[in-house]
Amino acid sequence: MRITQNRRSWAWPYVLFMVLLVVLPLLLIGYYAFTDPQGGFTLRNFLQFFHKQEAINTFIYSLAIALITTIICLLLGYPAAYIMAMRSFRTPAVMAILFILPMWINFLLRTIATVELFHMFGLPLGEGALLFGMVYDFLPFMIYPIYNTLQKMDLSLIEAAKDLGARPKEVFTKVILPLSVPGIYSGIVMVFMPTVSTFAISELLTHNKITLFGSLIQRSFGEGGIAMWNYGAALSLIMLIIIGMTSFFGNNDTEDINR
Repeated sequence: MRITQNRRSWAWPYVLFMVLLVVLPLLLIGYYAFTDPQGGFTLRNFLQFFHKQEAINTFIYSLAIALITTIICLLLGYPAAYIMAMRSFRTPAVMAILFILPMWINFLLRTIATVELFHMFGLPLGEGALLFGMVYDFLPFMIYPIYNTLQKMDLSLIEAAKDLGARPKEVFTKVILPLSVPGIYSGIVMVFMPTVSTFAISELLTHNKITLFGSLIQRSFGEGGIAMWNYGAALSLIMLIIIGMTSFFGNNDTEDINR
């Protein structure tokens, strides 16, 4: 009984962390989103967003950029994770280190370095540079969840499929790919969520020529004035709801596949 109580006491630091850095900020966002500058309840902040066609177009464009980035990361990341995980390839540990090394550097420094790289080769900054920077920054977050899932996979299942006459293509599509779905889903979430809300990468790699939804939120809080804080909180809440719904339905689909 005492051991159980002691273990429960270990959870208090994490509870305090969640309350101060997760629950309390979310409550503040909800408060500002549903209030006016005088503190009264209002839905004007949300109506302001839906009445601004530019804001809606920016939100849709941000979702499109995030989706394209996620797809590119998946197409590049899955083969890399597969090669790293399959023991038959005898891949050296150097390959894993090469993907980890960029993550040791702050992403702002990596983005600034990307800008200088485009300047060095005389390439224009714009949508192409934005996608390149997004993929460069978030590709490791796609690789490692898939790699961990594939690495933990029971290789006897692959051997059994081969013994039953399955060809390499059938082994991959009917055994390896379905078992790697949880890793794919985790990678998609870890790439899609931050790319929807980012603003620094787009501002640096496009010289503020392209505005993403995260930039709208940042400008709302940065311009000053409680009215803009209320509008920025409403934008943040809209983004959180959309991302939360995406994660919820995606998680249900993953559970159905696993069953």
